[in-house]
Amino acid sequence: MANIMIIDDDVSINDMLSEALISEGYTVSKAYSGTEALMLLSGSRPDLILLDLMLPGLTGEELLPKIKDIPVIVVSAKADISDKVGLLLGGAADYITKPFNIKELLARVTVQLRKREITDTNTITAGELSLCCDTFTVTVGQTEIQLTRTECAILKLLMQNPNTPIGKTTILDRISYDTPDCTERSLKQHISNIRRKLSAVNGNDYIEAVYGIGFRLRS
Repeated sequence: MANIMIIDDDVSINDMLSEALISEGYTVSKAYSGTEALMLLSGSRPDLILLDLMLPGLTGEELLPKIKDIPVIVVSAKADISDKVGLLLGGAADYITKPFNIKELLARVTVQLRKREITDTNTITAGELSLCCDTFTVTVGQTEIQLTRTECAILKLLMQNPNTPIGKTTILDRISYDTPDCTERSLKQHISNIRRKLSAVNGNDYIEAVYGIGFRLRS
């Protein structure tokens, strides 16, 4: 079931939202400040975020641009139309004003998760990596990396089979439709480029060469 992060410094509202979401079958993580939320997001990736604006540390407005590829429903007492428009244009998926009806909020959560399911049909996640095949980008934590078409096709195959060695011939055969120009000679260089790009984010080497076979993704 989807995991939802609640970011609200009001303990009673945070607890109330948590209880309502858990009763619907969701798992929940909580943050009580923008700074705490940013720290949690560096190590986890919820499916949806409920974000208050008036937070200690980083405000909701300051935090929103730092959240990438996760739908955010702003839950705020600010009712001014200009505030709503600005936040929606700034990346929020939806906006609901406090006080709110919990059934309406749950319905909005359901709608956003459905939209995400449709969007994610061409998105693959493995461990810390999230690959968007439409844009040829891979996200490591909160950092987005641009790939070439060939790099994307190779990484997609490895992420679909995490921790499983895949032979060079198999890789070439499986990606031939997307990248017919890739050869056994160039495959090693493409793998090297992917490893370098991923390692530049946090120093981790996500792709391992398996002697006599090919390559595998460590997830």
